[in-house]
Amino acid sequence: MTSVTPMFPLEMAMLPGEELPLRIFEPRYSAMIAQCLAGEPVFGVVMIAAGREVGGGEARHDVGVLARIVEHADLGEGRYRLRCILGHRIRVTEWLTDAPYPRATTVPWPDEAGPSVTGADIAAVEDTVMALFERIAAARDATLPPREDLLGGPEPGQQAGDRLYALAARIPIGQADRYAVLAAPNAQARLEALREAVETVAAMVEFQLSE
Repeated sequence: MTSVTPMFPLEMAMLPGEELPLRIFEPRYSAMIAQCLAGEPVFGVVMIAAGREVGGGEARHDVGVLARIVEHADLGEGRYRLRCILGHRIRVTEWLTDAPYPRATTVPWPDEAGPSVTGADIAAVEDTVMALFERIAAARDATLPPREDLLGGPEPGQQAGDRLYALAARIPIGQADRYAVLAAPNAQARLEALREAVETVAAMVEFQLSE
């Protein structure tokens, strides 16, 4: 179902399930948040592809997530402090005028059909990540926290695709890799995107430790 959604472009790729703290002060976003707080406290978040966040004129990616305002403080003079929870993935079908604030027509984008991803598949990625963390800890003569503290664990009834989002949010991968995880059409493609991201980080760590 297509809807017109207020949009907040960011210089980072956000993933479903993450928290997003925001400080709002720019007039166009102050107007947007005031409108959201007066009605449905939801807006879309997308990553900026090129350009700058402040002042407009940026190019924007077309896959993002819905953010729900769960806490807010009105600081006066159009300034707000927000805590948002990121929910379902969305796809932009058309960007509308930025007056009075960025808007787009969007549709929900649940995972498409694809090969199944098993718990063993995800565990294999987790093992690779833990080996990377252990390599870093050994180089620094540090002790790692328990695996579950670092990587979390699957929640009851959680789908593989959502678990991969949660795992990606806990790994220090780049913004382009985070967007690749977000924009993967299904869980299998998300698994491959996450594997590639972890391999990239591992190669960088090995290069830095070898110097």
